[in-house]
Amino acid sequence: MNGSPSHGNGAAIALSGVNLSLGRGAARVHILKDIDLDIGHGEAIGMVGTSGSGKSTLLMVMAGLERPNTGVVRIAGTALDALGEDELARFRGRNVGIVFQSFHLIPTMTALENVAVPLELAGARDAHERAERELAAVGLSDRASHYPAELSGGEQQRVALARALAPNPAILIADEPTGNLDETTGAEIVDLMFAGHDKRGTTLVLVTHDAALARRCDRIVRMRSGRIDAAKETELVR
Repeated sequence: MNGSPSHGNGAAIALSGVNLSLGRGAARVHILKDIDLDIGHGEAIGMVGTSGSGKSTLLMVMAGLERPNTGVVRIAGTALDALGEDELARFRGRNVGIVFQSFHLIPTMTALENVAVPLELAGARDAHERAERELAAVGLSDRASHYPAELSGGEQQRVALARALAPNPAILIADEPTGNLDETTGAEIVDLMFAGHDKRGTTLVLVTHDAALARRCDRIVRMRSGRIDAAKETELVR
């Protein structure tokens, strides 16, 4: 893992002055408040904080799934606010892999087809061959033709991880990836995720409630009430 983050335009992820409110009128809630954060290429960040602190929303902003009200989000040097919706979807497909807590697999597709989808969308001619390699990397070669309902939770999350890594994205974002798994299965998923991070040099941003998991990262970023806790913003893991 690479330890020290780079800054400014050299960062894999750079957020400047990011604010996000959701809802309308009296129900409007200011969720992210004046977020400034640089994450270096190949760095692994553990993002922690209490429920409602804004961790998952910040991930969605980094992934381009939520647009902030103010501020700039740059991923690999590209300002996301400069991209239209179609451009943003294509950019995200090439550059950002996402693993959610609840798998988000397509139930009518086999494991292999689920992994091949982002590759096909990106126009890869060898989508199925690459999908087979990614499933093999997470130990699921023998489950390629199974549908999500035929897989355990741990197997479904392995498929989701293979799908996220298949396009070889510069950035892997994981939101509580072990939240729906037992301890042993969760540990296996985490090991696979860090192996992918180390092998590919992927920048990893991981939201977790698990302090031990956060400590496996290069740096811990703590969120509190929609802000990055300035006192602990760059808590390097020893």
